[in-house]
Amino acid sequence: MSELATLARPYAAAVFKRAKETGATEKWSESLAFMSAVLSDSEISALFDNPKVSKQDISDFMLDICQGHVDEESSNFLKLLVHNNRLVLISTIFNLFEAYKADHEGYVEVEVTTAYEFSEETRLNFAATLEKTLGKKIHMNVILDKSLIGGVLVRAGDKVIDGSIRGQLQHMQKTLQ
Repeated sequence: MSELATLARPYAAAVFKRAKETGATEKWSESLAFMSAVLSDSEISALFDNPKVSKQDISDFMLDICQGHVDEESSNFLKLLVHNNRLVLISTIFNLFEAYKADHEGYVEVEVTTAYEFSEETRLNFAATLEKTLGKKIHMNVILDKSLIGGVLVRAGDKVIDGSIRGQLQHMQKTLQ
C-alpha cells in the first residue's frame, strides 16, 4: 500500500493543484470517484492486466465508459495514467486527492468503528470531542462492527485511536507474552 501511495502522491498533488487553480475541486473529486469506481470492478481491472490489450484500447475503453462523467481535463489525465502504466493507482490518487481537499477546506475525514449504534446525542458529543482532539472540523462516518465487543476504533488520516475492548484485550495479550 505504501508503494502505491508513493507512486500516486505526485499525481494526486498535481491534480489537486490544478483543481484549486481552476476552482474545480468538486468536479475533479466526482471524476476521480467515478474512475475509481469503474476500476474497482474486478472484470474491468482484469482486462487491463492482459498483455494482449494495447494502451490505446485501454484508453478508448475507459473513455467510453467514463463518457459524460469526466471532462476534457479528466480525460487527458486518464490517458496520461494509461500511457504511464499507472491506471492501477487511480483509487489511491482519489483517496489522496480527498485528503488534500479535506485539509485545504479545514476538515478531516474520520472513520469511527463501533460495536453498537450511537444515539444522536452520543454521536454529536463524540463528534465535538473529536473536533477538539484533532483541532479541525470533522466529517464522521460511523461503521458498526460487533467484533469490537465494545468501545470505538477511530481512524483520522494516519492517526488511529483504539478504544475498543478487542484492542485492549489484544494489547493485554501482547504484554503478557
